Amino acid sequence: MKLSFRALVLLACFSASGLLAQGETMTLSAAEPGDEQTLFFEKEIRPALIKHCYQCHSKEGDKIKGGLLLDTRDATHQGGDSGPAVVPGNLNESLLYTAIAYEDTSLEMPPKYKLDDDTIAAFRKWIEMGAPDPRVESKDEERPVQSYTNTIDIEEGKKHWAYQVPMKPTVPETEASRKWASNEIDHFLFTRLAEEGLEPAPDADAFALYRRLSFDLIGLPPRIKASLAFAEAYAEDPDAAVAEAVDRFLATEQFGERWGRHWLDVARYAESSGKELNALFPEAWRYRDYVIDSFNRDKPFDQFITEQIAGDLLEADSPEQQGEQLIATGFLAMGTKGLNEQNTRQFRFDVVDEQIDTTTQAFLATTVSCARCHDHKFDPIPMSDYYSMAGIFLSSETLFGTARNQQNRRATELVSLPAGFPAGGPDKSLAEMIDLEFRAQETRDEYTAVIEEARQARQAGDSDAVTRARIRTIGIANRLGATEAQLALYDDEGRRIPRAMGVRESGDPFDSQILIRGEEDNATEERAPRGFVQVIRTNDEQPIPDDESGRLQLAQWIVSPENPLTARVFVNRTWLWLFGEGIVRSVDNFGTTGDAPTHPELLDFLAVRFHEHELSVKDLIREIATSRAYRMSSTYREDFFVKDPENRLLWRAHPRRLDAESIRDAVLAISGRLELDPPSGSVISRIGNGYVGRNVSEEQIDTESNHRSVYLPIVRDLLPESLHLFDFADPNLISGKREVTTVPSQALYLMNSEFALQSADAMTRLLIEDWELRGPRLGSTAFFLAYSRPPTEEEKRKTSAYFTRFHEVATSSGIDPEQARLLALSSFCQALFSSAEFRYLH
Repeated sequence: MKLSFRALVLLACFSASGLLAQGETMTLSAAEPGDEQTLFFEKEIRPALIKHCYQCHSKEGDKIKGGLLLDTRDATHQGGDSGPAVVPGNLNESLLYTAIAYEDTSLEMPPKYKLDDDTIAAFRKWIEMGAPDPRVESKDEERPVQSYTNTIDIEEGKKHWAYQVPMKPTVPETEASRKWASNEIDHFLFTRLAEEGLEPAPDADAFALYRRLSFDLIGLPPRIKASLAFAEAYAEDPDAAVAEAVDRFLATEQFGERWGRHWLDVARYAESSGKELNALFPEAWRYRDYVIDSFNRDKPFDQFITEQIAGDLLEADSPEQQGEQLIATGFLAMGTKGLNEQNTRQFRFDVVDEQIDTTTQAFLATTVSCARCHDHKFDPIPMSDYYSMAGIFLSSETLFGTARNQQNRRATELVSLPAGFPAGGPDKSLAEMIDLEFRAQETRDEYTAVIEEARQARQAGDSDAVTRARIRTIGIANRLGATEAQLALYDDEGRRIPRAMGVRESGDPFDSQILIRGEEDNATEERAPRGFVQVIRTNDEQPIPDDESGRLQLAQWIVSPENPLTARVFVNRTWLWLFGEGIVRSVDNFGTTGDAPTHPELLDFLAVRFHEHELSVKDLIREIATSRAYRMSSTYREDFFVKDPENRLLWRAHPRRLDAESIRDAVLAISGRLELDPPSGSVISRIGNGYVGRNVSEEQIDTESNHRSVYLPIVRDLLPESLHLFDFADPNLISGKREVTTVPSQALYLMNSEFALQSADAMTRLLIEDWELRGPRLGSTAFFLAYSRPPTEEEKRKTSAYFTRFHEVATSSGIDPEQARLLALSSFCQALFSSAEFRYLH
């Protein structure tokens, strides 16, 4: 990104005035690979290696060719006679990629066929992310053909902590903990700290705490008057002030937008299919709004789960409730789709695999999909369990609604909603409908004419003309598919028909065959009866009737009070979203390769309390946010750091960078540009059906909007820059915990992007328009807007020095003095939201 004059002056003045702490903005650090990257290997890479490579390049293969082994990490890095097969992070030096992409005619693997585009793209992504690979040098662990019968000791597996039903522990209350604690949560933390010779950090000051509450609960900076009122109340009665603030934030519409976005990360929400074809999902926004509304209404979490898995199978008291439940099943339809897959059976199994993976990770933090090709390598989950679940989803139809064309062989219809639901786009006039019908018929006639041309050319023996005609038919068919898809959105009077993504019963339920290595063309005669994961027993599992898919019974099994994982997993996610780290840090993986809980008794206490409060998410948040632990400052102590460098025992608050949405929304809010009213539908619903990069351009998607970031279009592989730069969740994967990086492009964006410049100018206008009211307090007002606190005396001095220096540089460059004054104020505003303090919670 090229720096403008304004950004160069801004950077120079930052250094001269000392307004920003040294090194805070331009730090470069690399993030460690997360759990989701290892899971990416297990889901995308290992199965492909087994299927396409192990026969010739594994210890158990027919013959090792080229001296190359690909069945362990070290062997893959070492490579064979030609050099390293994989160089993490370096695509050009990774010969494996060169071979599978057919980039070198002397090195094409597999030699008899080229892998499909999606598989090649997965290898590319894997190498670019650093080639995370859990495989070790062990012959037994890397057999190319795994047993597909149950060889796992399920009873032994049940001894793992996560498979034990939570029991409410005795609160470890002591005389010392009573002096500090605000509620029962605090006793668990205080006692654990005391055992290790640690103690809690002092409470955060009122302004910092209120800012933390505001961003954590609604994702926006607090208003100045509210901050001042909180500080006054906090000085008199901290417990009462915090409780009142929490209740007020939970009651706002913005709460659902903030916490709904958390769940959308887990649900891998996106408005396109991703992969090679990347078709738009014009009705995805309905699921987004369903999630936001569910959090605002404090829908019980068991109901929230059941609706997403089996909403179409539930009774409803009204058409509105019925439609809401249908929309909820979009959870199962939202994943990536390889729409150009030629093999129908392969496509179905891939969709089902994605559904199993999402369902079990989202609700159970269990990676069942790792048992698709072989018994799970780490957890007590045999292949038969995977295919028991596969039968449930194979017995359901997934409806995502994409326009049919020559490349999209997997188009589906959508779920019809009851009358009265809002349309995803504007109605069409009668003239527009006639025009659309005319274009459709014209395209059909054109298609018929070209087919006739091809027939005549074939009879005349003109092969070149036949080829040209066939090429033309592809383009014509694609236009026809898009036009007919548009027509299908409207009734005869031009009114948009409300439909949604979702699932429904197939009408012909069946048990799945077990596939050797997960290959659809390598099925055994054995079928796995539809059911659930054996190691997770609830003792109240409902049998699956022969004429039902089993989705309803699956949902009931997941939400059972006896399920040891569901409540634990969600309260752990909630803890992460409020503290920055989970009690179990591997929030999507409670298996044997995941982290153990740092406070197991507290985790169980919260899980049981969650049930006691009838699975109310707001009650859970209220209990955690009103704890004394949540109030702690991020004050650093060297002696405590030596004992607990990662702050696992929570002796202080974790300093946290704001997520991408909060940064963007905060900039809009403090500049007076934020539109709080939610939009109707989405950018994608207004575009309609289409294919990114084909008949839908990036410019059509990347439209300006001052709505909250949760409403921006989330198109796979084409995220808005303001979100992508600041580590937005990858919508191709389940993202229980986002990675956090600090790279120069982030600072450059806040210093130099059009969005930053426009926001700084708007904030300047906001301050100047109220000049008479604020007068000499303008600098303090700007600090309050950005940091939710008044400036210190030192900051006031540095601010004055900044204005003086900026004026000198600007006027010496020939800028009009009055213009220089406005530019100085604007750049000052920009300096505030470009700083580290603006981006971090302490």
